[in-house]
Amino acid sequence: MFLASSAKPIDENLKKLVDEIEAQSPSLSVLAAREFRYSLRQTPVEVNIKEPRQFNVLEEFIIRAAIEFQPPPTEDELASVLGLDSVFIKTTTTTLRSLQTLSPTSPLTVTPEGRLFYEKGSVPQPPYPIQIYAITDPLSDKITFQSESLNETTISLPDLAEFITLDNTIADIASLPIEEIQKSIQASGLALHVPEEGKIVTSCKVVASTQKIWRKISLFIIFDALEDKLSIQIRNGKQILESASNWLELLHTEGKISLQALCKLSTETINFQREAILKQKNTEIESRLEKIRQKALAATKATGEGDNYKALGEAVQLRDGQISLAFSEVLNSAKSQILIYSPWVNQAVVNEKFITLLQKLANRGVRILIGHGIARRQEDEDKPIPPEVEKKLRAIKTPDGLASVQVFWLGDSHVKEVIVDKQIHLCGSHNWLSYRGDYLPRGESVYKVTIPHQVQEAYEFLANRFQNHAQKLWENALENRNSQLAIESLCVWGALGMEDIALKEIQKNNWLGLLPVWLNVALQGLKSKNLSGESESFKTALSLLSQVSIEEAFIEELQQGCRKVIGAIAINNPKTALNLLSDEVWAQFLRLSIAQNSDSPDNFISQYTKTGN
Repeated sequence: MFLASSAKPIDENLKKLVDEIEAQSPSLSVLAAREFRYSLRQTPVEVNIKEPRQFNVLEEFIIRAAIEFQPPPTEDELASVLGLDSVFIKTTTTTLRSLQTLSPTSPLTVTPEGRLFYEKGSVPQPPYPIQIYAITDPLSDKITFQSESLNETTISLPDLAEFITLDNTIADIASLPIEEIQKSIQASGLALHVPEEGKIVTSCKVVASTQKIWRKISLFIIFDALEDKLSIQIRNGKQILESASNWLELLHTEGKISLQALCKLSTETINFQREAILKQKNTEIESRLEKIRQKALAATKATGEGDNYKALGEAVQLRDGQISLAFSEVLNSAKSQILIYSPWVNQAVVNEKFITLLQKLANRGVRILIGHGIARRQEDEDKPIPPEVEKKLRAIKTPDGLASVQVFWLGDSHVKEVIVDKQIHLCGSHNWLSYRGDYLPRGESVYKVTIPHQVQEAYEFLANRFQNHAQKLWENALENRNSQLAIESLCVWGALGMEDIALKEIQKNNWLGLLPVWLNVALQGLKSKNLSGESESFKTALSLLSQVSIEEAFIEELQQGCRKVIGAIAINNPKTALNLLSDEVWAQFLRLSIAQNSDSPDNFISQYTKTGN
């Protein structure tokens, strides 16, 4: 038995957060949680900012002449051309030189900065100073800037630096290149350096001594039973500090930090906890299946019937040859979603007949998630899925060209389950995708369950595994900017009815090239009636159109996606579709040629309600 929470090295102030972490996913167990303090360095600095103003007629003429005349004129030559006293010209050029728009030499020469401002119809104003604060964080190894000073507070907690070597070297802000400071200011979210608006930080200087500021952080040691993996998390409140967490994990892997010293967690305790947790998780799965068996057994005794195929209340026991027939019937009954977990997948089951069945389901808008694997590591699988089988499964598409079947190695599971539309659950000893069941009887049994709470329990367990996999795919896609992995993530989220999560990730990471894919995913949800046209996700998705250029490579797919989604909503509820086409959205529809300039929102909607297309 693994340790109770009270016996774990968990600080009192973190117990509530530990409960929340473990509640988020049944596979996670927090082995230890401790609070520490660590020190930031705060340095007051003064930055000079240059902003543009619209140039006057004479300034415009002088700059234009300096750019276009060959050779460039002198002040006297320009005064002669304009018929003005050279004093006026020289006064203006002196101003332009002080603003670094013109070079200090003669003839008149426009500086690169001056050209940038000229293209925007402006000249820079004299720079003005603003005091901000440079914050050096040894955990993130970054310098950030903020407008308000951090408050000094007394924190009576262990100093993280006593356990981990932190680089508390005071950064020499004054020696940093201005380009690096500009980037850091932009990354900090301060609207002080905005080159596209002509607002530029031109210099930075330290104006007061550096202060030490203490901050509180929390360290969590978390075991994931699904991945059989130990991870270290650093959090500021509930926010996970990714870079700091990754750094500590690296130090731990390299043997440079001790979990015993950090949180009184020995290697022996970790191994003991790991084995106990894995055993507990497997016991939970077996317990769920045992409930189903007992339900069927009790019903059998109550009816006095010997025929195991007879419906026993809401649980039906199937044996041998009955299993494949029921499997086919249950799949054919699907209206929107199928989840399958089979330790092995081979050509004996996934043959042309089975592929044809899945394609028919895809044509009806059914989305299918298949998980497989029994080993804890994919490379340790004795019977991996044949590549040609996986290729055929992945080639199954919806009528709109979206992958309908997602197949993944999840591993480390003996369960053999099928869940259809969250209403029917098949579970037992039958290997769904590696044994047809029409050979010699092997004494296998399967339960067909329609008991709502038991089906829901099974669904949540299996869906959680697919959801975790989708999240990992997405993180990998972000790291490598791999659009194919990103699309797979969106398809899994869509199949699980989590279109809102998919859209939030697209929006958060500004990956607008995936918006057409999301619209296609959402379209499947609309067609299967699992996603309402009144979902806030559609308003959010359409609001993102303002950030898309008509020149984007994906513009045609985006145009088609918007039309299909609005059309699908309009067929069922024209008013809802019309409400989505607000003035702002309609302006984007016209700008991006989603609708024709001669159209109106009413006419645009009516073409779908009249034809049903």
